[in-house]
Amino acid sequence: MLLGYDVTNHNLDMNTMSQFDFSNLSPELILDAIESLGVYPETGLLALNSYENRVFQFKADDGKRYVTKFYRPERWSVAQIKEEHKFAFELASEEIPVIAPLRYDNESLFEFKNYHFCLYESAGGRSFEGDDLENLEVLGQLLGRVHQVGEKYSFSHRFTLGPQTHLIAARDILANSNVVKVAFKARLLVLIDELTRLVIARYKPTNLIRLHGDCHTGNILSMSEGLCLVDLDDACNGPAIQDLWMMLNGDRQSQTIQLDTLLCGYEMFRDFPRSELKLIESLRTMRMINYMAWLAKRFHDPAFTGNFSWFITDQYWEQQLKALEEQLVALDSPALSLMP
Repeated sequence: MLLGYDVTNHNLDMNTMSQFDFSNLSPELILDAIESLGVYPETGLLALNSYENRVFQFKADDGKRYVTKFYRPERWSVAQIKEEHKFAFELASEEIPVIAPLRYDNESLFEFKNYHFCLYESAGGRSFEGDDLENLEVLGQLLGRVHQVGEKYSFSHRFTLGPQTHLIAARDILANSNVVKVAFKARLLVLIDELTRLVIARYKPTNLIRLHGDCHTGNILSMSEGLCLVDLDDACNGPAIQDLWMMLNGDRQSQTIQLDTLLCGYEMFRDFPRSELKLIESLRTMRMINYMAWLAKRFHDPAFTGNFSWFITDQYWEQQLKALEEQLVALDSPALSLMP
């Protein structure tokens, strides 16, 4: 698997969507932007898996393979992107395996004809196998090291994960969206309101640190040297459990074993606050609703219309209403606990 950016969880930008998008991002513009850094592609641009941004791989005349990432216009401020890069550099300086952008004249973020972009060395690897307990323990070690760095101070410009960003703003987008089926919208909003009330009452993190923010299997590479984290695009302030809970799947017993394995590795480097286990279902709820809103907000983008056509089907919305109803029950159920 080549280095890509599989985006499946997104905070919603706080600005109103403008008309400025990727419509003017032509191959010629991309090549001109890359060459403005003194890097000269000798192959065509291979589009990698990313919907939120535009990401391409190419081989340059120096014999190296690179990946260039063009940020979605007006999603992040320059200060927010620079904080993402700074976090990556800080992790890399501690020899924590993460893909950090390249610097030219001590800069890593560049602007070309109103598009912000950066460049990475391409890294090869295999998909992370999350059902392998040995892999989970190694991942736990990696995340423990990341959080050691992340807890040193907070982001100043990037968002803090919580109901405001992932429920309240998301509800507004879904309520005003013309792609959400009218037949399902009323029930959807009632469920979101009920879930929001429960999450606000239960989601009380006490220790917010800098996180990867979107730590799922698509953002972990298994390389010859070990595991490596990619795509810090959703880096944020939040509770440590946010970077762990997406690795848990299956029934409760399976999740307990997986969690215990993760923490065996994690606590080699950092104590894990057990009180955060009760935040998992609130975080799951926020992710589910935020994902729906992200699709609704971006559905005008041809990349979304073509790849997420199921989003406007009756079957999808029926499944989502059922999943949200189940989440009401999950929020009132006992939190996951570790094995004695």
